[in-house]
Amino acid sequence: MKDASVLLVNDDGYFSEGILTLYEVLKKEFKTVKVVAPDRNLSGAGHALTFTKPLRIRQVDPDVYTVIEGTPADCVHLGVAVVFEGKKPDVVVSGINQGPNLGEDITYSGTVAGAMEGAILGIPSMAVSLFAREDFRFADASLVVLDLLKKVLKTGLPKNLYLNVNVPNLPYKELKAYAITRQGHRIYKEAVIRYRDPYGQPIYWIAATEFNWSSEPWTDYWAVAQGFVSITPLDLDLTNPAVKKGVALFR
Repeated sequence: MKDASVLLVNDDGYFSEGILTLYEVLKKEFKTVKVVAPDRNLSGAGHALTFTKPLRIRQVDPDVYTVIEGTPADCVHLGVAVVFEGKKPDVVVSGINQGPNLGEDITYSGTVAGAMEGAILGIPSMAVSLFAREDFRFADASLVVLDLLKKVLKTGLPKNLYLNVNVPNLPYKELKAYAITRQGHRIYKEAVIRYRDPYGQPIYWIAATEFNWSSEPWTDYWAVAQGFVSITPLDLDLTNPAVKKGVALFR
């Protein structure tokens, strides 16, 4: 396990405290840990992949690389093909994100997309987010990642499955337990706010005016709110479970 190789990506940028703190913790435990991350904050970028222009990669530090104008999914590809020279790492970790990725927000999340791209490439992968808006306890969350990595490296993950992990912003020793959860639902209250630029032309800002989620037991939000680390297994097969069981779509 000490000889394992880990690829770290994110959507907050290579300079993010979350990914750099995680790197410092993991490099003490594993032989190879490399950071490949965007050159800017790409929160909300989702699972975009760059096809229409070339990409450049720049080495920032011995183990830290940034993809110029690249997305989290791009970073996974260039991490494997360029930084790891075509040899797949043992695991991909996307994060630690500054803020949660719960409910339907995972469809927008570049953090979750990084783990999804890792799974598409056949690499055990997890996305990790910290449930906070300020005073982020990244060092504590990094210990959670270390726990989970040891389990994943020991047992692996089923094909096409990847993990969406959300960690309460608590000291490591105060976390209740690790809970396997299902995706919850967000109560959306986004607003389109209209402004005018200096030339009088209308401009618009899509903004979340309030963050709220449903609190059904053993959903991702419920678990984190109760002090559990939420681990939601996600699958590359997005087919509705009812249809998989043979339920008629139209009658």
